[in-house]
Amino acid sequence: MSKEDGDAKHAASETAPDQRWKLQVFYLCFYGFMTQIRPGESFITPYLLGPDKNFTRAEVTNVITPVLTYSYMAVLVPIFLLTDYLRYKPVLVLQSLSHISIWLLLVFGTSILAMQLMEFFYGVTMAARIAYSSYIFSLVTPSRYQRMASYSRSSVLLGVFTSSVLGQLCVTLGDVSFLTLNYVSLGFVSFGFILTLFLERPQRSLFFNHPKGAGDGAAPSELDKMAEGDSGGGTQDWQEAALCRMLREMGALIRQPQLRLWSLWWVFNSAGYYLMLYYVQILWNEIYPDVNKRWVYNGGVDAASTLLGAGASFAAGYVKIRWTLWSELVIGVVTAFQAGLLLLMTTTSNIWLCYAAYALFRGSYQFLVPIAIFQIATSLSKELCALVFGVNTFFSTVLKTIITIIVADKRGLGLSVHPQFYVYFGYFTLLAVAYLLAAIVVGIQHSRHKQPAEQAVSKELCPLPADTQAQEKSPEAGAVRT
Repeated sequence: MSKEDGDAKHAASETAPDQRWKLQVFYLCFYGFMTQIRPGESFITPYLLGPDKNFTRAEVTNVITPVLTYSYMAVLVPIFLLTDYLRYKPVLVLQSLSHISIWLLLVFGTSILAMQLMEFFYGVTMAARIAYSSYIFSLVTPSRYQRMASYSRSSVLLGVFTSSVLGQLCVTLGDVSFLTLNYVSLGFVSFGFILTLFLERPQRSLFFNHPKGAGDGAAPSELDKMAEGDSGGGTQDWQEAALCRMLREMGALIRQPQLRLWSLWWVFNSAGYYLMLYYVQILWNEIYPDVNKRWVYNGGVDAASTLLGAGASFAAGYVKIRWTLWSELVIGVVTAFQAGLLLLMTTTSNIWLCYAAYALFRGSYQFLVPIAIFQIATSLSKELCALVFGVNTFFSTVLKTIITIIVADKRGLGLSVHPQFYVYFGYFTLLAVAYLLAAIVVGIQHSRHKQPAEQAVSKELCPLPADTQAQEKSPEAGAVRT
């Protein structure tokens, strides 16, 4: 009887924590979905250019929008470190407060300074996305990482899709004004803030909070392994030393061709992708001025491109090729395709062609994202992986900031949106040429390595006659050949 009671208690002790983490993951995914419901987001540019705010296109292009890039760069590293040090939840609270600030400024702000402040808070929310994407890893064991990451990403994509569709239906069928749509968005982000308060703060994180001997079934972290040789110092000392070692190890890893290639893709192509994303609504407004807001389909295009991107990401998981040989060619072809789409968006006067090119551009980028993640992360621990992606994102942001200062900011060239897209077309064209030239070099090197191997195989299959072998081994024969 006592044995049965013991078994029952043991089963109950295992079931309760199991149910607990499932509830936590479900709540986190629900939170990720709800915080994406911002139906006014797809219509911010026509709202700023319309009668509600009445800013000029030059003010939005060259004065207001560049602040987003600058603020993102300014807060990226501090938020990356604070996310881990404060164990996620405080940064998620900051993100929710920033979302509320964005829509308060959109609704009540009237000056350029207010809109620049709005873009600053937008940069904060973008930098704080790392808190949500990494939070879920503190809830589950490493064996469940891949599945949980897919759940959290799917909930975000579903939220973006739902938000875009809701906004488009309100504008097209409900004849809802952009101002009212922003009030609705303010209500949703306020509800998201309430949800944030009920998130549980994890006890551990990747770098600064990893208690030894935690009974969560997790494998020893990279920091723990590195700390084993650091005796005599405090916890903070070995953590700092371990982080320095990880940075050095990352420097050595970057010599790996595939890791280097896909990291460069992440830096250069992501910079161009997000610049296009920041300014495309201004391009749409220039191609088709929103005289009648009911015919503005920004939300529908965002919804379609989100679905296409999700489908492309899913399809990428089934591509089975020899990436060490074909990576440069695949990246080069996709980048050349994106350059063509940018040229089409810049030269066309048909808004539907521009919409279609935008959706295809986003889909092609999202197709390569999971491949890049796999190629970078396949041989790294989760700590090194987070560090590599953090460094790649930082350099991408630096590059994006430099391009913005030169091309978009009024203190630089201050180009209008069409000339800007010509610059982005040239940028992607140069990248495509570089990738394709690299593919040719890889192909030549592969063929040179392949020929000696084929000759060796042919010798094994068809051995030379005895007299020929004797000549090859003979010193005199070697002397004659020279």
